[in-house]
Amino acid sequence: MTQPPKERALRVLVTTPYLEPGGAVDRILRDAGLDPVFARRADREAAGTTLAECVADVAGVVAGTDAFSAEVIEAAPGLRILSRCGVGYDNIDVEAATRHGVAVAITPGTNRVSVAEHVLALMLNGARRIPQNLAAVRGGAWTQESGRELRGATLGVVGLGSIGRTVARAALALGMRVVAHDPWLDEDFLTETGVEALPLDDVLAAADFLTLHISLDETTRHLIDAAALRRMKPDAYLINTARGGVVDEDALADAVEAGRLAGAALDVTEREPLPADSRLRALDSVIVTAHIAAATVEARARSGAMAARHVVELLAGRTPEHLVNPDSVSPATAGAR
Repeated sequence: MTQPPKERALRVLVTTPYLEPGGAVDRILRDAGLDPVFARRADREAAGTTLAECVADVAGVVAGTDAFSAEVIEAAPGLRILSRCGVGYDNIDVEAATRHGVAVAITPGTNRVSVAEHVLALMLNGARRIPQNLAAVRGGAWTQESGRELRGATLGVVGLGSIGRTVARAALALGMRVVAHDPWLDEDFLTETGVEALPLDDVLAAADFLTLHISLDETTRHLIDAAALRRMKPDAYLINTARGGVVDEDALADAVEAGRLAGAALDVTEREPLPADSRLRALDSVIVTAHIAAATVEARARSGAMAARHVVELLAGRTPEHLVNPDSVSPATAGAR
């Protein structure tokens, strides 16, 4: 008797560059009866394929920072979920995804410790100018420039979400005063920690160090512009591990060059990689790291596993947590497009 053909497993595209075939995410997807296909940027370049070509027959995506534009989403008629490793999703056209019934999920909380620790590292480097001193020693000099202590200094936190709160707690443990601005404040957190909630202009004016932990949208693009930088102390230091577009980089370069700001440390820039002709590259008081705040073994493992579980849940007809557009799709009927 002829057996009916076996139903083909749903394909899941993995584009996150640090996830590997045979790794934990691969196993999570396979154990759920799915068929993971790895097409990271380097894989696509080697194969001469585009992202739009790779999504043509997939039901889900475990995504990194690749741009999932409306064109790419429209090229995937069977796509049901885009699950982003990380909390930022400005690389995804959420409006187009919603229009096509595609759920968009993120992985909040998985990288908060890693990012907070990177903020502390950048703040300490700014206070003690460690990279500059290392460069001087390598060049044969033996300079002993005076740095600054963090204890007693004021840290301004813009954005008191999971990461912002973790940074605030660490700063308090170092003996810093912490002031913060967020439209949606956690009063219990403020009461417990003693963090002072202030209007944005007051945070800018009070901060010896200012750290940004906000998402990028039209309300926050270039939030830190020339006017905002003028409100800061001339010996203040800016740290951005959020999204590059939150800071007007030309205005930042102007402020540092003119001595109206002591310096800055950026883990994110408006264009990545940072263009070779960027003025920031020439500024001794500006540190730029290559978007590595969340790049720890531990954070990547947590983020990848959560993103994979979101895909498994949705494709099994259940509603995963942390959907950006929860009303866009009914999981039980998500396949109909």
